[in-house]
This record gives sequence, structure tokens and C-alpha cells, in this order.
Amino acid sequence: MSEKPLNKLKNIEDQFVEKIADNMHTYGVSTTVGRVLGIIYMNRKAMTLDELSEATGMSKTRMSQVVREMVDLNIAEKVFEKGIRKDLYNVEQDYYQTFISLFTSNWRKAINKNKMFEKKLSAELTAILENETINEETEKKINTLLIETKEWLNYYQWLAQLVEFFESGEIFNHIPKPEKD
Repeated sequence: MSEKPLNKLKNIEDQFVEKIADNMHTYGVSTTVGRVLGIIYMNRKAMTLDELSEATGMSKTRMSQVVREMVDLNIAEKVFEKGIRKDLYNVEQDYYQTFISLFTSNWRKAINKNKMFEKKLSAELTAILENETINEETEKKINTLLIETKEWLNYYQWLAQLVEFFESGEIFNHIPKPEKD
């Protein structure tokens, strides 16, 4: 292949990377994380922090932070390759699985954080009812808030079921992936 087609191919791959970064931004993920995901994806194999730093022009320290964020979001993983001593990071090659991993990891964080918050509020409200002398209006407000915290806990339980629906792959029984060409 001559130099010109190689440059064109590189340009097209760069466009893919930018489109992935743009899509990830739409899902609430930084374009930096999206760009690194796209670079690893287009590489079609795991990459070291050094390779990622070189590909992005970012420092190795910054690259380490970005990759750690990707691992936390469950859209990248550290992998082992025999004979390679440096840490390697890879991404899922299935767009659907990346989408599921991204959303379910964020939903799980929200579920856990908010369940704890609602339980704490509920305990505080119950303690006021049981241990304080309050008037009828205050008791009514507390009971209304207790009902609301129960509704929030029900919502987070529903959201946990939704996460399981996605993570189990059952979603594809209802909305199938298109067949590959």
C-alpha cells in the first residue's frame, strides 16, 4: 500500500475514534475517556499506558487516571499477556456490551448511594417520631416523608431489577441485536 492510502486509512480511523468519543460524551462520559476507548478499540488489541500516552499525547500519569476511570466504569479491563511485563488494558469490542457496562455501572453507583441515603433519612425520621415530643403537624410531615423515602427505596429496587435485566442479556430477548452482515 502506498503512503497516500495509509494516510487516508489513518484519517478514517481517527474519525472513528472521534465519533466514539462524541458518543461517549452523549452518555455523560468525558471525551477523553471516549477517545482512549476508541483508540484501544481501533487498535483491536490491548495497549500499555506508554502506547496510550504516545497515541494521545497525554502524560503517563494522566493516562493512568483515564484508564482507572474506564476500569471503574467497567468499559476497560486490565489484561495479562504472557511475556509482557507492563500492564495492558483492553476494551470490549461489542458496542452493545460497552453500552450495558457503562450504564449499569453508573446506575449501580446511584442505586447504592441513594439507598444508603434513603435508609439514613428514614432512620432519622423514625427516631424523631419515637424519641421527640412533636405536634400533630410535624408528625404528619414526618409520616409524609417516610412514605416518600419508601417510594424512593421502591424506585431503586426497580432500578436494580432494570440493571439485572440489562446485565443478564435478557434485554436482547425483547430488543434483539441486528444480525451481523
